[in-house]
Amino acid sequence: MKFYPADEYQASCEALFERYRHKIRGLLPLARVEHIGASSIPGAISKGDVDIFVGVSKNELEDVVVRLMSLGFIEKRDTLRTPELCMLESQSDEDVALQVVANHSEFECFLSFRDRLRKDASLVERYNALKLSCVGWHEDDYRRKKSLFIESVLARSE
Repeated sequence: MKFYPADEYQASCEALFERYRHKIRGLLPLARVEHIGASSIPGAISKGDVDIFVGVSKNELEDVVVRLMSLGFIEKRDTLRTPELCMLESQSDEDVALQVVANHSEFECFLSFRDRLRKDASLVERYNALKLSCVGWHEDDYRRKKSLFIESVLARSE
């Protein structure tokens, strides 16, 4: 697993997000489409991938998933799937993932985490240190350690 400093990837990730935001908005004009994940947090190191939050009403989620697949996405295997969350990944060479989320569900935590790190540079420093400590680790071990950090950030009162 390789991580990139923010100055090496964030501009290209932002451009990629904007391109996909435009495509998603063409299909789903009423959806909330937001850049999430490390590439959306100033100063955060990242694997250079782009994560996109697509918020829709719960009763539309399954239809929206099918519509987004027309943009070249498939459902991500071996990941959490609920009536309020479906994760999709690009079939192209571009490392883009969509988190299709029912609005007002617990899965808006993607936005809460992003927003808390955007407001607190010390959390970004801790997040970066955690990632660097995982270089060479298996992806599953890295995800477990990262999940504990995310849970601790979300458990903090603002």
